[in-house]
Amino acid sequence: MAVRKIIRIDEELCDGCGQCVTSCSEGALAIVGGKAKLVKERYCDGFGDCIGECPTGALVIEEREAEEFDLGAAREHVARTGGAEAVRRLDEATAAHEARGGGGGCPGTRARFDAAPPAARPAADGAGPGQAIPSELRQWPVQLHLVQPGMPFFRGRELLLLNSCGAVTSADVHWRFLRGRAVTIACPKLDDTRPYAAKLAAIFRDPTIPRVVVVRMEVPCCGGLTMLARQAAAASGRRDLVVDEVTIGLNGDVGETKAILAPGFEAAAPPGAGRVPGTGSSGLGILGGGES
Repeated sequence: MAVRKIIRIDEELCDGCGQCVTSCSEGALAIVGGKAKLVKERYCDGFGDCIGECPTGALVIEEREAEEFDLGAAREHVARTGGAEAVRRLDEATAAHEARGGGGGCPGTRARFDAAPPAARPAADGAGPGQAIPSELRQWPVQLHLVQPGMPFFRGRELLLLNSCGAVTSADVHWRFLRGRAVTIACPKLDDTRPYAAKLAAIFRDPTIPRVVVVRMEVPCCGGLTMLARQAAAASGRRDLVVDEVTIGLNGDVGETKAILAPGFEAAAPPGAGRVPGTGSSGLGILGGGES
C-alpha cells in the first residue's frame, strides 16, 4: 500500500441521499445501512467527482495509506453491478480525467509545467523591490480558517469566495474578481471543511453584503466550494442574498457567471444546516464589488 488521496465519509453528516453514489463512475461508493460507505479502496481514484454532489459536506479527500487505485478492477466491478451502461460511464469519466491531466487521480494532484511561456519576461525576483503590478487586496487575513464574522472589511462589500488554486491559475483574478470586494479563500478538498458552512453562514448574515461570488476551478472536487456557499446561504436566514458562480479552467480561462441563488430564493436548509445556530436579518447593502 502507498500513501495517496482517497475519499473519507463523515457518517454524522451523511444523510444517505445517494447523490455521491450516482456521481462515482468507478463504483467506489454504496449506501449501506442508510449511510454512504467506501466499497473498496482500490475502486476510489481520489479524483473527487463525488464531493461536489454531496449536499451536506460529508465527503472529503484525505491523504492516508490505502490500496492503489486499480482501474481494471473498478471496470470489472461496475460491469458486474451496472452492466454495459455503467462501463460506458466509467470510460467517459476516465477519458475526462485523462483530458484534465491523466487518469487515476485528481488533476489537482498532478504536476503541470509549461516549458515555453508565451513571452520571455524577467524573473519576478529580479525586478527589484516594490510591486510591478499593484495588488487589489485590501484586507488581511484571507483564509477562511482565519477570518471571523463581523470583521470590518466585510461590511458594505460583495464577498469573493475564492478557491485556493485560482489566484495562481488565472492572472485575471485580482482585477476581475478581487477589486472592490472582500475575499476569503478555501479549498474544499484539502481543508478541514467541517466548520466552514457555519462560519460562512455567520458572515453571510451581515445584511450589508449584497452578493457572494464563488470562484472555483473546473475540477469536480472544487464544486464543494459552491455547495458550501449554498448551505451557508440557506442557513443564514437571508432571502435577499445573491450568490453567483464562476469557473476557472486549468489553463486560466474564465467562464461565464452563473446564478446560484437570486434575491427572494426559498432554499430549504440542507441536511446538516440545522447545526448552524441563529438566523439573520435581511436588507440590501451597498454594492461594493466589481464586475465579474
